[in-house]
Amino acid sequence: MSAPQINGQRLLASLQALGRIGALPGGGVNRLALTDADAQGRDWTVARMRELGMHVEVDAIGNIIGTFPGTEDLPPVMMGSHIDTVRTGGLYDGNYGVLAGLEVVATLREAGLKTRRPLAVAVFTNEEGARFQPDMMGSLVYVGGLPLQDALATCDVDGASVQAELERIGYRGTAAVGAPVVDSYVELHIEQGPVLEQMDLQIGVVEGVQGISWTEFTVEGQSNHAGTTPMALRHDAALVAAQVAVFVRDLSKRMGGRQLATVGAVRLSPNLVNVIAQKAVFTVDLRNTDSAALVQAESDLHAYAQQAAQAEGVRISSRALARFEPVAFDPKVVNLVEQHAQALGCSHQRMPSGAGHDAQMLARVCPSAMIFVPSVGGLSHNVREHTEPADLLRGAQVLLQVVLALANRPS
Repeated sequence: MSAPQINGQRLLASLQALGRIGALPGGGVNRLALTDADAQGRDWTVARMRELGMHVEVDAIGNIIGTFPGTEDLPPVMMGSHIDTVRTGGLYDGNYGVLAGLEVVATLREAGLKTRRPLAVAVFTNEEGARFQPDMMGSLVYVGGLPLQDALATCDVDGASVQAELERIGYRGTAAVGAPVVDSYVELHIEQGPVLEQMDLQIGVVEGVQGISWTEFTVEGQSNHAGTTPMALRHDAALVAAQVAVFVRDLSKRMGGRQLATVGAVRLSPNLVNVIAQKAVFTVDLRNTDSAALVQAESDLHAYAQQAAQAEGVRISSRALARFEPVAFDPKVVNLVEQHAQALGCSHQRMPSGAGHDAQMLARVCPSAMIFVPSVGGLSHNVREHTEPADLLRGAQVLLQVVLALANRPS
């Protein structure tokens, strides 16, 4: 089956249309998981699926699966991503993978073509983890990696649970989770980093996703007057938080390679200019493509945090927010991405993903891979997130070619 051409104008228009739901006044999008804006985005996407003649199911964690029939009753080749955003997100993170998947279906339908295997497009719940942890919650529950009841009981900072919010917005579905039957999964995504642009490459052939470790630390010291308490007599929670932040940066430099370390959120109490902090709550994000190295980084982090707390005479505790092992994608699907990028004349390179994605969860149950397109300035999770239209269309065409090859293969 020869591949038709993606309708570029339609794909770009759909990205703009979805981007108007939850749009921020100065640009960008705020569509946190299970908010009213997310519900509106879901409604818009489901309506588009139904326009394309897809059968739509919503499962018990709110994942939306639209399926376009094939000529045979076989497990589907799945595309997709997510449509929830961070609080100050852009138009493309997640949304591009979902809408490009729908554009693949629309293009084939318009050309009167049906594949041997059905095609499915998934919208996974709470991929970002910006409101509920862990991130990639919907896909993790979908593949059986997180018990449904544990996910439903998760609450945001205001005490609202996933279950209550799914019910409130009308997306607590009835389809079962935990044992999906999927032939293969391909996720198209913006890179969210600077590598492709800096190397003047058009396509990233993603070989896997680095491991992620999120930890929240709580330091409890003693509030006191900033002007009357001698430095040697302080029990300063903010100091320990700062020392750990410096340590993790130094740790990443010392370990080298692909070790990344970030302190991304810090809350101090009472948070007053003239009061020594009694409490500090902060997060540490560690990432590495090497599992053993990630474990070593975690061990070094916890040992140093305890040492710093002891030296300052404060108490420190921690809790894991998320922990995912590095994932290697299926070599055959990765090779298909590379072959079709090359056949289309796209400059490309194999690379790991620095961010977590739903594809790493699907890799537990079926052959999976990802396709990256460049992010201008390497920006993502930012209202200025942008990918050039030509790159968006190029990525969608590679997706179409790969999906056709998977969906029409003889066995």
